Amino acid sequence: MNYTVNGSDIHLYQPDFDLDETLDCGQAFRWERTGEKAYHGFRLNKPLDIYAERDYFVLKNTSEKDFINVWADYFDLNTDYGELKRVFSEDSTLSSACAYAGGIRLLRQDSFEALLSFIISQNNNIPRIKGIIGRLCEKYGGFPSAEMLNGKTADDFSYLRAGFRAKYIEDCINKINSGEIMLDEIKEMPVAEARRSLMTIKGVGPKVAECALLYGMYRVECFPVDVWIKRVMERFYPNGFPRLAADYAGIAQQYLFHYIRTSGVFEQ
Repeated sequence: MNYTVNGSDIHLYQPDFDLDETLDCGQAFRWERTGEKAYHGFRLNKPLDIYAERDYFVLKNTSEKDFINVWADYFDLNTDYGELKRVFSEDSTLSSACAYAGGIRLLRQDSFEALLSFIISQNNNIPRIKGIIGRLCEKYGGFPSAEMLNGKTADDFSYLRAGFRAKYIEDCINKINSGEIMLDEIKEMPVAEARRSLMTIKGVGPKVAECALLYGMYRVECFPVDVWIKRVMERFYPNGFPRLAADYAGIAQQYLFHYIRTSGVFEQ
């Protein structure tokens, strides 16, 4: 991680990082594109404007303290993605995926925000997911904590226009506030136990649990499977995902998802 402080901005020199590939790939829903390689968004309720400028990135109006304590972690800047891609590229399909979109990084999100966001994401598209989350944040002046939502019912969430997902939001909030679900403990559980615990929440199946663990708890061994990744597995990995990527399967999945979804490889 190489950066300089320039007035109220941080200038970051970071390889293996692309804003479009990272912020607009469906892993987080509170980033909006504001220009060419420029975004405005939030980590919980801390805002950031960031844009790419030649060979570096500018984080606007950000203190060095916030950069080190918030954004370096959020953008996973201390992980060597070059080395990860080197390992992944021993597999031919992953090699193609890494070459196609080598700037994807895993965003290290807040555990409650990620869990609620992926509950909302079920059978949904990105613009609608962003709309629901945007209405929630507008209501509370930012992304609310589980405690702020304590006692709310599905009917109380009618303003979200979230449909059947409102009852899942209610159950998630109830289980967290009652102590039945303790996200800090789930972070540290063996992954199979963590999955089972999350799936006691109504509407949380294997995919949502996997997303909550990967994006909200940095359990990088987790591997969300949607229709695109299912197609990848059927075509390229009928005998199972390569062992060389198993420890960081969730990060490998990010490269594959973007590659398969946007490169047209299935049309060849």
